[in-house]
Amino acid sequence: MIPAMNTKRAFGEQLRDWRQRRHLSQLDLANELQVSTRHLSFVETGRSLPSRAMVLRLAESLDVPLRERNTLLVAAGYAPMYAARPFTDPALSAARTAIELILNGHEPYPALLVDRHWTLVSANRAAMGFLAGVDAALVAPPINVLRVSLHPDGLAPRIVNLAQWRTHVIARLARDLELTADAALAQLITEIRGYPGGEEVEPVPDMGGVAVPLQLRTDAGVLSMISTTTVFGTAVEVTLSELMLEAFYPADDFTSRAFHPLDSPSHRGTE
Repeated sequence: MIPAMNTKRAFGEQLRDWRQRRHLSQLDLANELQVSTRHLSFVETGRSLPSRAMVLRLAESLDVPLRERNTLLVAAGYAPMYAARPFTDPALSAARTAIELILNGHEPYPALLVDRHWTLVSANRAAMGFLAGVDAALVAPPINVLRVSLHPDGLAPRIVNLAQWRTHVIARLARDLELTADAALAQLITEIRGYPGGEEVEPVPDMGGVAVPLQLRTDAGVLSMISTTTVFGTAVEVTLSELMLEAFYPADDFTSRAFHPLDSPSHRGTE
């Protein structure tokens, strides 16, 4: 399904915004595309209409997300190019299978799948286990995992390094906003900044100064975890291109033993 596009803003205006967001001058972009600065200026001011191929070249050069590439195409007078299917669509079955393999194969460590707004799409059992005790309103679908993490009725009271983790999350959202220009992300940043937790601070890396871990207080003790993010690098479909797999790993020996109690020396000694 090709999504309906908001075409209220002129193509040239949108192009100028994307160029400035990428911190490029007209000369920089013109040189990259091997076109004249005069022609690019005419396109931005609406005095010249770009071809469909030029729209796609501009979008590729400016690293515009697929959803917004459709918007640019329609604003320039062309049909959108990239389909946006529901995650349950049969066309995404292979992707769903791959995702479930990753989520299930990552246990006993937590892993989850989110969309571009950090709305939970899927998760393994380990990840869902951390939601125990979270206010019911926060885990009613659709679940926003960042809201669950940082809201005072969510996991925030159990995050030992809340100020550092909150700063890390906001900085990551700001990078996502810079890339996508998504208004919903801007609203989410504003919301999170309004939660209790103090001013944003300089993240203090742990693990020898290489990463900011999530330190979560649990019945088993304080678990310290680092995360990795996986995306579909070759996606040419909007929904698939916006999905992110977040996988957590132990950041210290105590956390590793907590996730693998059968491998702990104390347990082996009782066998």
